[in-house]
Amino acid sequence: MTLRIDITGLPADRLRFAASPLAELTAMLHVLAAPAHHPQLAGWAADVRGALRPELAERLREAEFLWRSSCADFLVPARPRATLAQELDDVDRLDDETYVTAALVTTCGGSRVRLAASSPLTDPAARERAMDLAQARGALQEAFAERLLADPPAVRARVRDTLEQCAEAFFDTAWAGVTARIASDARLKTDLLARQGVAAALASVSGALTLAPDGHCIVVDKLQDKATAADGAGVTFIPSVYGRPHLVVVHASGWQPVVQYPVAEPNPPEPVSLETVGLRLDALAHPVRLRLLRTLARGPHTTRELAHTWELTPPEVSRHLAVLRRAELLTARRQGRYVRYALNLPAMTALGTDLLSAVLR
Repeated sequence: MTLRIDITGLPADRLRFAASPLAELTAMLHVLAAPAHHPQLAGWAADVRGALRPELAERLREAEFLWRSSCADFLVPARPRATLAQELDDVDRLDDETYVTAALVTTCGGSRVRLAASSPLTDPAARERAMDLAQARGALQEAFAERLLADPPAVRARVRDTLEQCAEAFFDTAWAGVTARIASDARLKTDLLARQGVAAALASVSGALTLAPDGHCIVVDKLQDKATAADGAGVTFIPSVYGRPHLVVVHASGWQPVVQYPVAEPNPPEPVSLETVGLRLDALAHPVRLRLLRTLARGPHTTRELAHTWELTPPEVSRHLAVLRRAELLTARRQGRYVRYALNLPAMTALGTDLLSAVLR
């Protein structure tokens, strides 16, 4: 499964790397709302939550649907600014329909549910659809959606005030600690783009990003099949420290594509593709292959040895071994006339982590 961004005819200079205070604040808010996704930040999240004023903690709880499962598109700006205040000013310039639709899609779930062709602010049927979706997500989502539809300016002002209070409570300090690292990463990627081209720049962002062979499309390895287009406006790439391990992509119709990616750690492991994870899960789903793996876990065996152990024919064992090898769960070593197969312990050990990373990506 992939998300594809059409960049046909787009000049390389329309791919922009830039730091965004608002996007990083959104990443921090996601950590606070879903700390299990970010075990490396558990201590930071606990300290921040413990120091929050009760009123601000309640405000974050009532609006957390804007950044918990996925984030509202206006929180990951296509035109990053130098300060949080400037980016919030840009959000304020959005018309109510654009803001409300983006907020409701997030409030109604992270799967980018299409609300309706018309606006829930003016169409009773669209409004009912939005409320049904919000209600299915729980009482808090329903209450937030109802307030937003009833009085968009008031809710928008309250959300902005909440984000400004976050700046004072924890964001300003945290941003000061990471801004140099984020800015440096953006500069390095910009330089790489200018010197080596789009493919190299994408590879440096994440192993989950590639340039299609024809050069017309950015392919994002995600658990969804979606497509969008830069349409001449370009694609913005925003590095993040607090966003790890997520690769956030703004791809909704009418929004300029934006990719928020985690800043690389020293010697980061290469992400395993969704295809490889799928192959491994399929390989492990068959009881015969599980039996073969159990034997191979005790030491290397040949095809004939495995066939004898489990009372199978050699061709049958060979077919199962081929599936396991395609999934990279086995290693093979020739010794004279024989090939001895062994369990790929690192791959088996990492499967849980790889699966979690693929889902969170």
